[in-house]
Amino acid sequence: MTAAATILSWNVNGIRSAEKKGFPDWLQKEKPAVLAVQETKARPDQLSDALVHPAGYDSYWSYGQRPGYSGVAVYSQVPALRADTGFNVPRFDGEGRILIAEYERFILFNIYFPNGKSSAERLGFKLDFYREFFNCVKSFRRKKKTIIVCGDFNTAHQEIDLARPRENSTVSGFLPQERALMDVFIEQGFIDTFRFFCKDPGRYTWWDLKSRARDRNVGWRIDYFFIDKESIGRVQAAFILDQVRGSDHCPVGITLKD
Repeated sequence: MTAAATILSWNVNGIRSAEKKGFPDWLQKEKPAVLAVQETKARPDQLSDALVHPAGYDSYWSYGQRPGYSGVAVYSQVPALRADTGFNVPRFDGEGRILIAEYERFILFNIYFPNGKSSAERLGFKLDFYREFFNCVKSFRRKKKTIIVCGDFNTAHQEIDLARPRENSTVSGFLPQERALMDVFIEQGFIDTFRFFCKDPGRYTWWDLKSRARDRNVGWRIDYFFIDKESIGRVQAAFILDQVRGSDHCPVGITLKD
């Protein structure tokens, strides 16, 4: 890593679709040290060389058993020491939502958390996934390295994190039990990097495409970077790239000082 390294995260809502909208060129223009992507909806053997082997990057992939569903990947200028694709819990690992990349000085969790809107059963799955994620992070903290967690959490944490909190108070993504689990993660010693630097309302990372909500900035902030509180001094900046199109989400990022 260079003296100041940028790490980005983006739910691309289908990486083959993103390719058609200029994703490879965007990656080469931005040149982050690491890029975590979610909702790839593909296996590497289905993808072009430009997506699997972009110039200057190694890539790591996790994909689910169900075709065209979920999936996460990490692009990295520096090879990872190791990359794990699960919590070692088959119930969760089979959906391709987890990629844990370990580097010399930090461990990056790229997670695509489940959506709980479709049914009570699916909401229960989402809450259980959160709890297992907490257990996994706790085990990695024993390594005494900086822990960075990024991805699509599918939950807006506080009222400031969505345009219409009252109207969505009974909708999965802003339910009390989901928000409470975000509180638990923070209580375990993690900091929401964007809110550490920015307290402004109206900053979102996802907008409903069908209602053209992005044009009116009626959105949700559900994509995050967290870091363990002991390492917050390493973070030089945290930001939302809401001018970047190509998905119903926009990229988010942090810059590490060292």
